[in-house]
Amino acid sequence: MQNESEFIKSKLWTKSFTLLVLANLFVFMSFTMLIPTLPPYVKTLGASGFEIGMVTMAFSIGAVIIRPFIGYLLEFSQRRWLILLGAAGLLIVTILYPLTQIVFVLLLIRFIHGFIWGWSSTVNGTAAVDLVPNDRIGEGMGYFGLSITVGMIVAPSLGIYLYQNYTFDLMITISAVLGLVALFFFSVIKYQTPESVKEINKNSIRFSFKDSLIEPSSWFPAFITLLATFGYGTIVTFIVIFSEERSIDQIYIFYLLNALTATIVRPVTGKWFDRNGPKLLVIVCSALTFLSMWILSFSTNWVWIAVSGCIFGAGYGSLIPALQAWVLAKTPKVRRGVANGMFYSAIDIGIGMSGLVFGLVALFAGTAQLFQISSFFFLAVIAFTFFASEKTFKHHDAG
Repeated sequence: MQNESEFIKSKLWTKSFTLLVLANLFVFMSFTMLIPTLPPYVKTLGASGFEIGMVTMAFSIGAVIIRPFIGYLLEFSQRRWLILLGAAGLLIVTILYPLTQIVFVLLLIRFIHGFIWGWSSTVNGTAAVDLVPNDRIGEGMGYFGLSITVGMIVAPSLGIYLYQNYTFDLMITISAVLGLVALFFFSVIKYQTPESVKEINKNSIRFSFKDSLIEPSSWFPAFITLLATFGYGTIVTFIVIFSEERSIDQIYIFYLLNALTATIVRPVTGKWFDRNGPKLLVIVCSALTFLSMWILSFSTNWVWIAVSGCIFGAGYGSLIPALQAWVLAKTPKVRRGVANGMFYSAIDIGIGMSGLVFGLVALFAGTAQLFQISSFFFLAVIAFTFFASEKTFKHHDAG
């Protein structure tokens, strides 16, 4: 627990950190516009249900494969060139989507996109924690996580609007413009590589896929992240279909109020993490998310959609940044690149597997029931967190 004077001394909102948060917001907006729109687009090309499911899985596989390697590079590499390569790669692969109408080629592009996304998201998150003072890691990563949450909430709604009212090509153009803005911001940031990383001789480090995929000190919060994102995956995949089934045209309200609530609550929950640790915060946020998914499943009009969106924003919108801060707080500085990669791999695997598994469940259950079933993963998060030993919540010594 930190006293007030320590919080005053540590400056969080430096120019570099502010630009990094903005750049990350544009990256996530560019990326998440494609999440709800690629499946229906691939369907128009004659893809089967299995092939549509593979759109999600191909991306996840690519992202998970690269993260151990980028985690290894982050142990001894300067941040700047890694970040710029990732941002440029994302821009290029985004432009490729409209250039083919062959399903197999699109799956290959999606795999490459996942590969580059795994690279970019890992180095961006690691660069953020490099810039955040140790005594404000919960608050700092909370603000950084806000760029992720807002991007993942607002951009899908924008993508759906552009796809349904204009063309897929226009949506890709807007996505590419957002990626170009992100690349500009990344190019003017002054990055801060930890001294412990600079001092390492890369020849003294042997690459191990397992060691670069898993950071043992923070495996538990990464496992909790996997459970949470598996539950969240049904929202990403089925909320538009659900709104069409219920004839609710204002589904964008869910995304809008989700983002607004997360923005308002995040500074409070970030400071709570720094003062009190993750346990109670994770439990409360998971309970709110569970409640919001049940309200969503029973919604028949925009009012209940709005209520669900607000509660979801307060719950899930605070949960994921808290889990990332927990992962990083338990990890030695020199291993934070690996830990960050493990965190994002947990997200990719959770959402990817959720789409595939609940896509099969959807053959036997309605969309509302999918939300109800997946909500129980947040009860599992509560149970595992509640019964975890106290040492699970202790931070690694600063250094």
